[in-house]
Amino acid sequence: MYNRKRVINLVWAVAAITMLLGCKTRPEFKNAKPNIVIVYTDDQGCGDVSALNPDAKFKTPNIDKLANEGIVFTDGHSSDGVCTPSRYTLLTGRYSWRTSLKKGVLRADGPCLIEKDRMTIASLLRDNGYSTAMVGKWHLQMDFVGEPGKNRDWSKPFVDGPIEKGFDYFFGIPASMNFGVLTYLENDKVLDPPVLWTKKKKNTNPRTYKDARPADYRMTPPFEEEKMRGGVEAAPSFNDEFVLETFAAMAVDYINKKAEDAKDGKPFFLYMPLTSPHLPHCTHKDFQGRTECGNYGDFMEETDFRVGQVLDALEANGLTNNTLVIFSSDNGAETNYTYQRDTYGHYSNLHFKGGKRDIYEGGHRVPFLMRWPNGINAGSKVDEPVCQSDILATIADVIGASIPDNAAEDSYSLYPFLKNNAEAYFSERAVIHHAASGHFAIRKGKWKLNMFRGSGGSLQPAFVDVEEGDAIYELYNIANDPGETTNLYFEHPEIVEELKAEISSIIKNGRSTDGSPQPYVKENWEQVTWMDL
Repeated sequence: MYNRKRVINLVWAVAAITMLLGCKTRPEFKNAKPNIVIVYTDDQGCGDVSALNPDAKFKTPNIDKLANEGIVFTDGHSSDGVCTPSRYTLLTGRYSWRTSLKKGVLRADGPCLIEKDRMTIASLLRDNGYSTAMVGKWHLQMDFVGEPGKNRDWSKPFVDGPIEKGFDYFFGIPASMNFGVLTYLENDKVLDPPVLWTKKKKNTNPRTYKDARPADYRMTPPFEEEKMRGGVEAAPSFNDEFVLETFAAMAVDYINKKAEDAKDGKPFFLYMPLTSPHLPHCTHKDFQGRTECGNYGDFMEETDFRVGQVLDALEANGLTNNTLVIFSSDNGAETNYTYQRDTYGHYSNLHFKGGKRDIYEGGHRVPFLMRWPNGINAGSKVDEPVCQSDILATIADVIGASIPDNAAEDSYSLYPFLKNNAEAYFSERAVIHHAASGHFAIRKGKWKLNMFRGSGGSLQPAFVDVEEGDAIYELYNIANDPGETTNLYFEHPEIVEELKAEISSIIKNGRSTDGSPQPYVKENWEQVTWMDL
């Protein structure tokens, strides 16, 4: 059975010994390929980084360090307003709505959304001499043996998980903690069989909110032996309060183990998707009561501390200068951002409209930071609209690798910005945004066209100015109106038609970058009402 406390204590003991011995025994080589670390938070708005929000009601000194010592993309976006599709796009450089997932998210158990043989950041780096690892939350589905509540066989390996998508090593959990399966996994094995059941429970933290929606909850023991309605499978050893601590310990352990190889010319890639500040806000007891923003602020400070532990491991091993650290979030803040705003005066989404799930800026404009002392000038800033789809092409340029025509179809390299050569970036590109309900927006330069299905759906615009058939449009000048308050649809019909034509071309060609047209899934796409597929 997996013993969390024993593993954590052992990992931190090894880390402490490593740091005491000192690993700065060899110089770093500026021309060597950098190690690459991607830290990916869950439901974090731009205002949840104190370097980006001077009025934040909590501090994030470690994330701030990345911003201050590297480059900030002020107009950086996740590809979607929810979790699964953004993770697909980040890892593949391809918009997720080209797959069968046209809206919403996946569960924990099932076929992986990343197709067989599709290039990922991990497979690209593995094929170019990197050790590759993931520590954290997957949420792209993996196949377990049997079905929930019947004929499960947890002793057998699961398939279609991270190690089949380019990762040499994986430690983490299958999906969000409100979806299950709640247990730790290593490579293709279940460490502690999730033979019990649990569901959302009232959060008893006295600093948690009472009246916000969605309601706060925990996924903590005690667990039940019998399957319950709405329940999820849980391992006896699992406790949501220790997940961040466990991830940080395993990430630090991986860095310590790979440090010497990295100095000998075998760099590593570590993908670390955290579970915070997504609900449940299961703040570790060491961090409760520390901020002026209730339990949410405490949870964010714990998140920052865990990021700091990874950065400290890089520093202790002499790897900081030649490690590219990329930090971002899978979407904007959960809808409880309104509670933090009204109660504590904290603006998770700054001045942007909307939050998680939305097509408005607050749904997908996220922290987007990179630090690489050997390759990026500290204090750099880019105001061009960019997307997490661009990370794969950027990494390919960093390591001098080529991308085949049938991969990373929506990935534009940001490498010119890292090398202070902004003129080489294709600033005329369009960025496509996507909402939980499947609605689209296209952003090009200062213009953004939100495109809603007029027949209804879970996300309707706050106001409606015009209907065209069964579609509703809103046009905004984001440069002048980042809060999306004034619909300019009537004033600029030519811009509307131009953007509709461009997004139609991007969809039909199966790509937004140059190259031959690529196939995509066309079925069950009720949100695409302005064009014939």
